[in-house]
Amino acid sequence: MSAVSSVTDIASTMAEIGRNARAAARVLATASPAAKRTALLTAAGAINAHRKKILAANVKDIEAATLKGISSAFLDRLTLNDDRIDAMVEGLKTIAELPDPVGTVIAEWDRPNGLHISRVRTPLGVIGVIFESRPNVTADAGALCIKSGNAVILRGGSDSFHSSHAIVDCLLDGLHLAGLPTEAIQLVPTVDRAAVGEMLKGLDGNIDVIVPRGGKTLVARVQDEARVPVFAHLEGIVHIYIDETADLSKAVPVVLNAKMRRTGVCGAAETLLVHKNVVRTHLKPIIDALVEKGCEIRGDAAVMRLIPEAKAATEEDWHTEYEDAIISVKVVDSLEAAIAHIEHYSSHHTEAIITEDLGAVEKFFNEIDSAILLHNASTQFADGGEFGFGGEIGIATGKMHARGPVGVEQLTTFNYRIRGTGQTRP
Repeated sequence: MSAVSSVTDIASTMAEIGRNARAAARVLATASPAAKRTALLTAAGAINAHRKKILAANVKDIEAATLKGISSAFLDRLTLNDDRIDAMVEGLKTIAELPDPVGTVIAEWDRPNGLHISRVRTPLGVIGVIFESRPNVTADAGALCIKSGNAVILRGGSDSFHSSHAIVDCLLDGLHLAGLPTEAIQLVPTVDRAAVGEMLKGLDGNIDVIVPRGGKTLVARVQDEARVPVFAHLEGIVHIYIDETADLSKAVPVVLNAKMRRTGVCGAAETLLVHKNVVRTHLKPIIDALVEKGCEIRGDAAVMRLIPEAKAATEEDWHTEYEDAIISVKVVDSLEAAIAHIEHYSSHHTEAIITEDLGAVEKFFNEIDSAILLHNASTQFADGGEFGFGGEIGIATGKMHARGPVGVEQLTTFNYRIRGTGQTRP
């Protein structure tokens, strides 16, 4: 596929992509569960068989990105290796074996007049996914859309262009073998940003939902300009709160994993809050573990007094998604103070509490309005694969329809099906 060269070509090419996606979506909406399963398992096998080709394509992307001087966090998101390809393959296999959501009866009831009403899952239609550096989004989005009966238009960033093409080729193998339209998965054949603009307009009504995956600038643009519904989160300002009954043997490894496992993912912890009653016993061991792994500490006045290597946190730090080995740390007077801090600064993505007090857990869960809440577990579990979804098309932090990891069920809507015996309304 060659890149389109002019604005006129982009507009007409994108319009054709939209029409083809709509036609494919109509076919996929009624495809059998067996056909979709075959498509996904075949695609998984193709990715496994062609991993050398995918890795070679990824090397091209990494070399080009390195010349641009991109950040280490960005480079980590872009990089594929055997382990990540293994995860991609397993993700497709998991999605293939999930129950088919299309046609599932969510609820049903009878009315006094004899009408039988059922609420039934149906595909959304055509999903537009606009993403930047993560090539695995190509596989996740393609697989989840196939399973949920949706067509998908993928617009990857220039940094992952070659990797995404290699992965899409494998997905198309699956669709072809299963007898499903290959237009159900289309990768935009240009890195020109004008293509994004065309998608945000909705491609003449042919895109039903947009899902952005990328940095704050991309997501903000999508939310500002999109003329169709958007599933998105603007940023992941993620908190961990160490309560006064926290078990230190849990707190240290959980915080270390939440911050340092992969610093560039949206579920990485950015702010650590510590109850004043456990500062003397818990703060230094946690900080020491982070510093040993190369994490920079930015603390409030209480932290600065106890941790010599800490830098002074500014107001901006509490608002920052670092995507790097940096964490802001604050001592709080109470659980209520921790909740107040989180509600003020959170992006409503993911928050965790470390405590042995179940009452504190319930208060934390009930009073914090974020999409994902955890107790005694790393925030890096904020991932559709870890939820058993096989993968995710993104994390949604809004309150309408989809929230948290957007998996197969979240890519469906529903309709009402009413069966009667000749009833008329008086």
